[in-house]
Amino acid sequence: MASRNDSNFMDTIVSLCKRRGFVFPASEIYGGIGNTYDYGPLGVELKRRVKEAWWTRTVTMRDDVVGLDSAIIQNPKTWETSGHVAGFTDPMVDCKKCKSRFRADKLEDARCPERPSKRPGECGNELTEPRAFNLMFKTQVGAVEGAGSIAYLRPETAQGIFLNFKNVVESSRMKPPFGIGQIGKSFRNEITPGNFVFRTREFEQAEMEFFLPPEQNDHWYQYWRTERHQWYLDFGIDPSRLRMREHAPDELAHYSTGCTDVEYEYPFGWGELEGIACRTDFDLKRHSEASGKDLRWFDPDTKQKYFPWVVEPAAGVDRTALTFLIDAYDEEKVEDETRVVLRFHPEIAPITVGVLPLVKKEGMPEKALEIDRELRRGRYATFYDESAAIGRRYRRLDEVGTPYCVTIDGDTMKDDVVTVRERDTMQQERVKVGELRSWLADRIATWKRPERKS
Repeated sequence: MASRNDSNFMDTIVSLCKRRGFVFPASEIYGGIGNTYDYGPLGVELKRRVKEAWWTRTVTMRDDVVGLDSAIIQNPKTWETSGHVAGFTDPMVDCKKCKSRFRADKLEDARCPERPSKRPGECGNELTEPRAFNLMFKTQVGAVEGAGSIAYLRPETAQGIFLNFKNVVESSRMKPPFGIGQIGKSFRNEITPGNFVFRTREFEQAEMEFFLPPEQNDHWYQYWRTERHQWYLDFGIDPSRLRMREHAPDELAHYSTGCTDVEYEYPFGWGELEGIACRTDFDLKRHSEASGKDLRWFDPDTKQKYFPWVVEPAAGVDRTALTFLIDAYDEEKVEDETRVVLRFHPEIAPITVGVLPLVKKEGMPEKALEIDRELRRGRYATFYDESAAIGRRYRRLDEVGTPYCVTIDGDTMKDDVVTVRERDTMQQERVKVGELRSWLADRIATWKRPERKS
């Protein structure tokens, strides 16, 4: 196994994702399209479970947060008002020889395509002067093209929440402090996407805008910093590879009073996993002024109106799923072979239970399929496998992170008791079929991140 801090480790992850059906290059049969990916059968389940884990903790389990699903294409005035049309840019330079494009503020991290040991500009080729490059994707709305039909694919989900602030308050009877959560697609025409699905032009975000009285800003900022950091730990992320980085004053947006990134140590270095930002009342005030609609909150106790301030935890779903996958990867020697295992938290593992008849006779497949159906009715994600030796089947399920395997053997046919194998310890236990669902529920609820051997 390559070191986790070695770029070769990412090659191992990318290979596993393709081979086992987590992530495929998009439109691969036509040669693909740069830094665009499709999620396969296991990848789509991993992403879905990551989203469910975020939604459950951030929205469902709370009485002060509700959900929203806003449109990807909004009135273009949305993006003019938010500042994205004029200011959502990166500085860009081009190599005059090879025509490659680089972010001018990230040249230290870039490499010349022709001479990878050199940075752009150090390889002897001349770079253009920096110029602003807007990251939004333009599109046309309606049958006739023209200036009046220009629209944009949203670069963030947050603005849809701000536009619906009044609608949510009036329909849900929420009052500050309260939040609106949303998961959805966003699009940014990144100059230098890369590192697999870490940075892509099409991605999913999980964002929540928490509206609050201005005097409570510091309290809720600290609260959401702690809460979001703890979420990653609760789902098994290695605490030694997770850190909180407070933005320096010169990094902050002009309207922000503070921002903290939850960062993870990837094979390619430390990178942002999630940001928790204080947005003050900037967005609601701007949209109120531009639209002519009063988006202030009326406090019935003080009889005063004010624009709530906002603390925003915002995470990338694709990046989060990748982080869980990287962090879960482990290799260990078992007898004379290497066991590859993804040590996912059971609640985000794409497959929760493998159901395995020991042999394809004596009624074992039929019994196994009966158990498989029963577990599915209990909302466990299962995978039925009767092919190859039992040890080989265990290894296949280890490699995709399946935390439990249920084996149906000859004794099962006599006493209705199965063998359950745990992925992390490889220990086995006999469990009555009628108690299997409750046994699994208890193990999942009490799961702890195991000590890694690599």
